Amino acid sequence: QVQLVESGGGLVQAGGSLRLSCTNSGRTFSGYYMSWFRQAPGKEREFVAGISWSGGSTGYADSVKGRFTISRDNAKKTVYLQMNNLKPEDAAVYHCAAGALLVTNPNRYNSWGQGTQVTVSS
Repeated sequence: QVQLVESGGGLVQAGGSLRLSCTNSGRTFSGYYMSWFRQAPGKEREFVAGISWSGGSTGYADSVKGRFTISRDNAKKTVYLQMNNLKPEDAAVYHCAAGALLVTNPNRYNSWGQGTQVTVSS
């Protein structure tokens, strides 16, 4: 059972940083691939970053490579997204998701958190 809760969003100036957290209050966590997606108003949900269950494999959208870092702590049942050098186009609701594979298609994930808002002022 996976129940995901995100936190850490907020308002930040362009160039600033935020660290998002996603904690699973359910029983299992380490067997899941975890990803972050984001959705801005009027846009489709898009893949941001993903990490394998061991943490040994990660993937990033081209738009965030070199600025965002995904990590996980299986003992705490938490996945993180460190976001540096934020840009106005990064503003969106960020959701974490759990799945059986590390893929960019949101339809392949069956457990989602409610999301946390990230706002970036220019």
